[in-house]
Amino acid sequence: MESSFGIFETLRLIGSLGLFIYGMKMMSDGIQKVAGNQMRQVLGAMTSNRFTGLFTGFFTTALIQSSSATTVMIVSFVNAGLLTLRQAIGVIMGANIGTTMTAVLILVFGFSKFSIADYALPLIAFGFPMLFFKNNQIKSAGETIIGFSVLFMGLDFLKSSVPVISGSQLEYLIGLTEYGIFSTLLFVGIGTALTIIVQSSSAAMALTIIMCERGMPLEMAAAIVLGENIGTTITANLAALIANVHAKRAARAHLIFNLIGVTWMLFVFPFFLHGIEVQMEDTPIGVPSPENSQATKWALTFFHLSFNIVNTSLLIWFVSPIASLVTKLVPSKSDEDEQFSLEYIGGGIMSTPELSLVEAQKELVKFSRVAHRMLGFLKELLFEKDRKEQTIKLERLEKYEKITDKIEIEIADYLMTVSQGDLSEESSKAIRSMLDIVSEMEQMGDIFFQMSLTFDRKINSKAWFTLEQRRNLLEMFDLIDLTFENMIYNLENNYADIDLGKAESLEQQVNQLRDRIRKEHLDNMGKGDYNIDSGMIYNDLYSSLERAGDLIFQINEAIAGKV
Repeated sequence: MESSFGIFETLRLIGSLGLFIYGMKMMSDGIQKVAGNQMRQVLGAMTSNRFTGLFTGFFTTALIQSSSATTVMIVSFVNAGLLTLRQAIGVIMGANIGTTMTAVLILVFGFSKFSIADYALPLIAFGFPMLFFKNNQIKSAGETIIGFSVLFMGLDFLKSSVPVISGSQLEYLIGLTEYGIFSTLLFVGIGTALTIIVQSSSAAMALTIIMCERGMPLEMAAAIVLGENIGTTITANLAALIANVHAKRAARAHLIFNLIGVTWMLFVFPFFLHGIEVQMEDTPIGVPSPENSQATKWALTFFHLSFNIVNTSLLIWFVSPIASLVTKLVPSKSDEDEQFSLEYIGGGIMSTPELSLVEAQKELVKFSRVAHRMLGFLKELLFEKDRKEQTIKLERLEKYEKITDKIEIEIADYLMTVSQGDLSEESSKAIRSMLDIVSEMEQMGDIFFQMSLTFDRKINSKAWFTLEQRRNLLEMFDLIDLTFENMIYNLENNYADIDLGKAESLEQQVNQLRDRIRKEHLDNMGKGDYNIDSGMIYNDLYSSLERAGDLIFQINEAIAGKV
């Protein structure tokens, strides 16, 4: 007797799928929170070459049960400058193998005599009180346990919600497998669409395994799994459409890697499946067939695992060409555009707080280089005599000042968003420091812009500096340049154990030079041949440079956590 499948059954199926995906997300998020900072350190240390990167991607994805989460972390690392694109591709390849562990986990604990779903409620009873602990690690562990339980509850509901394939339907499905490569392409397309719709390759894989239990032939299920490999990368590429160039390249590399794999598999598909069937003949499970659904489920899992292992083993030697290809496919913007757009923060890709802070730190380094270039333009104006070049530099300084205002707002907004998450005391302190740095960097941009207006006044009034004034200003510019380089060096390093000794020494030198220049200036003001207009402009410039030096020292103190 064939059961009807109406609106209620459809809603039940969608609800079961939603519960499964929610459990998967909750478990993955909990594991990332528990292991967040340590995972970042391990990932950073274990990706020195393509092979260690591959194993890192495998173990990380197998642990957090989400290739998407691993990919997001890898994109964050590339953004933050902790990984090169080539290293990231190796990790993504490993993540492809790691995601097959989800299928093994589902098969072992969801479709065997021992089912986690039977123990889901006791596990939730154990994990629920942990959510009320003040300790973030214990709370995150509770989330992980509850997510794990909800995942298998969702899977159990899915198993009872997916309809049984009737005899006539089975005959029709088997008929669809008789058109060779066209049949395979059809089911690859179905698998791709399914994954895009449910937004989870794990959920799509769970559905495919359940369909095998209901009688779906192995050829059809394996082709759907190939499509799921493509579908999961398209999801990442859609998410990267509004992201920065690094996210786009990493997502595109993932797509190309899986497309190449599916392409070569299409040519050997029947032989590959036959090889799996031959290997299973001598096992207690038996040969996959509609009558032996247990063997079909295991054969599908073996196919998923072996395909990803073989594909990675082949393409691991072509990491550099893939990286070069995606770099050409997703080129950088012009130097000026890339210099003045947020490069490390982008696309709403929010990872763990620790990774987010690393990205913000890199953005602050870039912000400091923008301000440093403004200082360089001002220094050039001191000796520039060509009126056209003077105008170009003044316009650039005005443009840069607007850029510093924009960057301040965007970084501050990003940091405020990060601060709303679960943060350790150390991360909260780092955010306070960064917000202070952003504000002071923008103030420095304002000072340099005001100095450009002072230079404009000098040019329009045709005031001139004496040889001594030019030498003193040059000396002050060079000293501020040194303090800037020291500040950028401190920004590029971790926000800990910063030695303020050099910064303090440079700050003292700036104050001493300012005092000497001011004394000479006041002494010369009493002389009859001293030009008052140029003297006032001179006073404004060296005083502004000294204020910039004060801001630089305050930024160094913020880096050291003294805010």
